[in-house]
Amino acid sequence: MNESSSWPRDAIPHRRLCLAADMEQYSRLDTRTQSAAQADLVRLLDEAAKLTGLDRAAWVRQPQGDQEFAVLPEDTPEATVLGPFVHHLTNRLGVLNARSAAPRVRLRLAIDTGVVAYAALGHAGPAPVAVARYVNAPQLKAVLAALTPADLAVIVSDRLYQDVVRLGRPGLEPAQYVRAHVRLKEFGGYGWIRVPGYGPDGVRQFVQDASGPPPSPDGRAPSRAALSQHVHQGAAVGRDVSGGLNIGLPALPPAAGPWRDW
Repeated sequence: MNESSSWPRDAIPHRRLCLAADMEQYSRLDTRTQSAAQADLVRLLDEAAKLTGLDRAAWVRQPQGDQEFAVLPEDTPEATVLGPFVHHLTNRLGVLNARSAAPRVRLRLAIDTGVVAYAALGHAGPAPVAVARYVNAPQLKAVLAALTPADLAVIVSDRLYQDVVRLGRPGLEPAQYVRAHVRLKEFGGYGWIRVPGYGPDGVRQFVQDASGPPPSPDGRAPSRAALSQHVHQGAAVGRDVSGGLNIGLPALPPAAGPWRDW
């Protein structure tokens, strides 16, 4: 029997790009303002995708109140999402927040790529689980809370950073990202944080302040070869996620390089 034959036809896993956009301090809003903020979030993502040339109608979207989780089509260029899409989302946020007498919308954005399968109540696979963890990373929350003029803070998985960002394409300068070791519940792994409009020196302090020391089995100070952990299986249903772990060595960060504008 073929291995995939045990899966329903529409549940066969594929490697997809996943992202989650989460609004800061949404719970502090009243019901009417929450409704308006949700509409703003959808419109922002629609506009940024359109300006980037991405077809939002082809995204498999899972609304979660103050957050949207989305699985993008298989042929979506990863560099386009990490570069132009983030660029346009930043600009649209700036336009939105220039309104007078309206609540400000500030976002945390997490992006990863990996195996995804459709499930009865959402999505299953390592990428949905990882994105759910990355978007709630303490370091990402701390950076956005500290850099109050910023409208957006972005975290990408180590996999995307190594495979895409380190190529140094325009708008994806590796030196602008700050590495963070994210540990939430059963998940542990490296992510890379960037805040559009801020250099790494303006971000690093807050990432470090929110990060505890990487895990060390013998209690000694961690070395650069400390182990990282990544979810290798799991499921995402709304905000509830579960998954297993796969242990491996992290890649060392690249040397700093010059920033390139758009």
